[in-house]
Amino acid sequence: MTTPAPNLTSSDRTPTPTTTKEDLSARIAVTVFPVLILAAAVFAFFVPAAGQSIAPFTSIFLGVIMFAMGLTLTIPDFGLVARRPLPVLIGVVAQFVIMPLVGLGVSVLLQLPPELAVGVILVGCAPGGTSSNVITYLSKADTALSVTMTSISTLLAPIFTPLLTLWLAGSYLPIAAGDMAMSIVQMVLVPVIAGIVIRLLLGSLVDRIMPALPWVSVAGISLVVVAVVSGSTEAIVSAGALVLLAVVLHNGIGYLAGYWLARLLRQGERAARTTSIEVGMQNSGLAATLAASAFSPAAALPGAIFSIWHNLSGAMLAMYYRRSSDTHPVDAA
Repeated sequence: MTTPAPNLTSSDRTPTPTTTKEDLSARIAVTVFPVLILAAAVFAFFVPAAGQSIAPFTSIFLGVIMFAMGLTLTIPDFGLVARRPLPVLIGVVAQFVIMPLVGLGVSVLLQLPPELAVGVILVGCAPGGTSSNVITYLSKADTALSVTMTSISTLLAPIFTPLLTLWLAGSYLPIAAGDMAMSIVQMVLVPVIAGIVIRLLLGSLVDRIMPALPWVSVAGISLVVVAVVSGSTEAIVSAGALVLLAVVLHNGIGYLAGYWLARLLRQGERAARTTSIEVGMQNSGLAATLAASAFSPAAALPGAIFSIWHNLSGAMLAMYYRRSSDTHPVDAA
């Protein structure tokens, strides 16, 4: 999911009324999101005809979501790359190494059918989802670092997502890496850059609408899930439990591997927790949309289920991190 992040930086600036409303809206959206997306999935499963009517528009829905993400970004969000390059590099490299390989490993371990295996691997090859930014904020980790990691991995996605998918999933199904790269540019890169430009030109206007942006993302990803689930009802009946198991393993291993990689590379506790969240939470809406357009609705099923699960698991992880930071205050690094 791509829920716009709280408009905070590592400088812990004093919240304004706008940022306070935005934070509250983002927290509510992340809390309510799994319920709404589950309701959307149930509706699509029992009324598939309605979902199929919107299936041709999934790329537009994703473009709107990514435009909303771009509106939340500012130039200082990228300045962290120069000030703290190592934790940013660790997070981005981990994103494009750990999750793709774990996706392949889970697919082999569970002996997934080709379409489902490609879907799981594609989720792993996707960039980070910005719901990770909100979960990081709620975890009392490093929100500015999370925003920067998400932004950089999103900008790199047109290169790494298709290449990694071709490399790791090419043995399951034919992969048109060039077409996939162009789709990512159109659905992700262009809308994100457009959002950043609009924010630069019309900052005061964007600040006023910022509290509504999380709900734009929630609506968009819900529509994507309706379209995906409505076209894969047979796959849900036959392999729904298996896909859920694959998603839970993929997400959980991502959290653990991200955290311990950062710690092994001598990063502080806050940076390690941020990396954990950033690696484990994917832009599953992008993965589902790409899978549905390039392969089949069944291949998009892992992305749809990941959209539900990683927000539930992220909320639980945030509760744990928040409570442990109160008991054992984490460092400022």
